[in-house]
Amino acid sequence: MPKVEPQRSCLGCGVVKDKSELLRFVLAPDRTLVPDLKGKLPGRGAYTCINKTCLQSAAARKQFARTFKGEVKDAAADHLLLQVSTLFAERILAYLALANKAGKVISGSDMVMDACKKGHQVGIVFVATDISVDIGQKVLDYARQCGAECVTLFDKDRLGAVLGKGLRSVAAVQGSGFIKVMQQEIRKYRNFADGGVC
Repeated sequence: MPKVEPQRSCLGCGVVKDKSELLRFVLAPDRTLVPDLKGKLPGRGAYTCINKTCLQSAAARKQFARTFKGEVKDAAADHLLLQVSTLFAERILAYLALANKAGKVISGSDMVMDACKKGHQVGIVFVATDISVDIGQKVLDYARQCGAECVTLFDKDRLGAVLGKGLRSVAAVQGSGFIKVMQQEIRKYRNFADGGVC
């Protein structure tokens, strides 16, 4: 028989889901609220849907204090939203760094567009937020034509730093085992940031 995953309810909207489909929060020893994106930190967990609307609602209604039966530090909505968004972005960058170490990343607008034109297995294309509009649009057009997912989350500094290079306006992850897990993280980030459906 397939293993049944435990379910929990969202503190924001009350919807019951599998734990893996929710954001988990735990308390540090000093009662600071800590997002647990991997779902592996010790202690009792509290959960919200992976969207900012539910997290804002839970924080505004002081649901974390009720769940953990007492004062909870750093549980203000604005603080939690920034913290969770930052952690999601860091996870995506960490996977990009791993893919780069495995030799599965190419960077530079010309190289990426050339790979797309030649039909190479390009799964995800990262386009810097501060790339020139014309070049950015051109890269996005090539990426979409070859069926790659397009991501615009990080600036040239951030992309370059994670690849161990100077400024990078474009980076692409080629067909590898990294694609699927990165796409899952990107979907979670976007759903959270957009206040997506519960």
